[in-house]
Amino acid sequence: MKKLLFALCLTSVVMAQQPRPKLVVGIVVDQMKMEYLYRFSGDFSSNGFKRLMNQGYTFTNTHYNYLPTYTAPGHASIYTGTTPAIHGIVGNEWFSRSTSKERYCTDDEAVETLGEGTKGEGKMSPRNLLSTTITDELRLSTNFKGKVVGMSLKDRGAILPAGHFANWAFWYSKTGNFISSTFYGKALPEWVTEFNKEKNYETFLNKPWQLLKPLETYNESLPDDNPYEGRLYKVDKPVFPYDLKKLYAANDAGVLRTTPFGNDFLAMFAKRAIEKEELGKDNITDFLAVSFSSTDYVGHILGPRSIELQDTYLRLDQTIADLLVFLDKSVGKDNYLLFLTADHAGAENAKFLSDNQYDVKPIEPKEIAKGLRLFSIDTFGEDLVLNYSSFNVFFNRDKIKSKNLDLATVKRTFKEYLMTQPQVKRVYTEEEILADSGNDYHLHCIARGYDVKQNGDLVLIDQPGFIEYGATGTSHGTTYSYDTHVPLIFYGWNIPPGSTADRKIITEIAPTIALKIGITLPNGTESEVLTEIINTK
Repeated sequence: MKKLLFALCLTSVVMAQQPRPKLVVGIVVDQMKMEYLYRFSGDFSSNGFKRLMNQGYTFTNTHYNYLPTYTAPGHASIYTGTTPAIHGIVGNEWFSRSTSKERYCTDDEAVETLGEGTKGEGKMSPRNLLSTTITDELRLSTNFKGKVVGMSLKDRGAILPAGHFANWAFWYSKTGNFISSTFYGKALPEWVTEFNKEKNYETFLNKPWQLLKPLETYNESLPDDNPYEGRLYKVDKPVFPYDLKKLYAANDAGVLRTTPFGNDFLAMFAKRAIEKEELGKDNITDFLAVSFSSTDYVGHILGPRSIELQDTYLRLDQTIADLLVFLDKSVGKDNYLLFLTADHAGAENAKFLSDNQYDVKPIEPKEIAKGLRLFSIDTFGEDLVLNYSSFNVFFNRDKIKSKNLDLATVKRTFKEYLMTQPQVKRVYTEEEILADSGNDYHLHCIARGYDVKQNGDLVLIDQPGFIEYGATGTSHGTTYSYDTHVPLIFYGWNIPPGSTADRKIITEIAPTIALKIGITLPNGTESEVLTEIINTK
């Protein structure tokens, strides 16, 4: 009898245990290289990135597996568990054959702005996303009882992770407000309106951006004034301190995005969302998707070797430490599952490499387009190029047909021309991409990022080290490790401490979460998972 009672009690205890975390927190750091966790580690606190790495599970060799490695495809791929060829977000914007215009990834003319934003900032939704996200599947699996909230300084960083069924997605406006669209509701939640009225962004913009630590701390970076940095809002010199109050007065509240304080402001908003939306307060799992964008703005303008970028990461370390403490108190240390990754990494500045005897250089995309058009006129007597963008060449097929030209011949001729350009490594036709066998690594990456209805007639890959960007700062987009290698750390609920250097793919995140918390897989995923963290107690 005693044994029976003990067994019943044990069964009750097991059944009472939380089968899922109360809250899943997804953190995406825009343009973060895995290398930053090593290079800046000596200056990090013990409570931010180091806490995640020491107490969580770190995948040190995680990569993107497609072209192009941009922000919108990155966020979509993390949360859908698949690549642009399936989820349809083939760039931040892409050329549309049907309209002969650029199409932005989250544009939606059918919705209106919620909140006080500038014209068009809120006409956004996830309608262009063709597959479901892990956040969508959480909503479905909880019969829409689990809440999903996405947020970022960028619209695409908030909307795509939140998915189609989100309660809310919020993004930052040039007005200093967080806004949304009528896709999610008829009016902003009252707590968001109240937060906007507080004008907390002014707290950050009314003080200078000074170094967090003594100058000698930043010996992992180049000197404060170096030739590889751009100028933040056309300041006279890219040096500390930055007079943000002056920049704000001359521009708008969008200035905040290009400083580390944009991350602080977003974290403040995230904590308010957790509190007011009561995320993680019951046993029905909620999901908060947070994308920190300031790192990308600073990286693009000032580059990966700038003191400004290092200072941004030292401050983000503190921001994450503070957010973890808040989650511990509001949700419970053992009740939330958190992952941190990036939507892409970033290249070294090409001029910096060239000055150190690596024979590469920056190439402006508009110069590539100009060369294509001149070649077309010289060869065919007419401009047959509709567009060049994101490594894609689009031809005017109607014009080719009207001139009785053979499309295959045109493709082959342009391919031969492009292969004469010093920055070009390979060029692939649409037919070669669709016939991909997986044996050519770069072709396979292109195929994974290629939607036949939305991509070009030719797709090219540049030589390693070349960058389609200006002379200062940096960018990303290629299939090379400097653009694909990102951090991935899981922390919290049922995550053991540890690490692995085995190669992992970013599309393994979403199906791993699905299996770990026992919900349906996103519908486009290939379902490859991170087994190291699934079967744990």
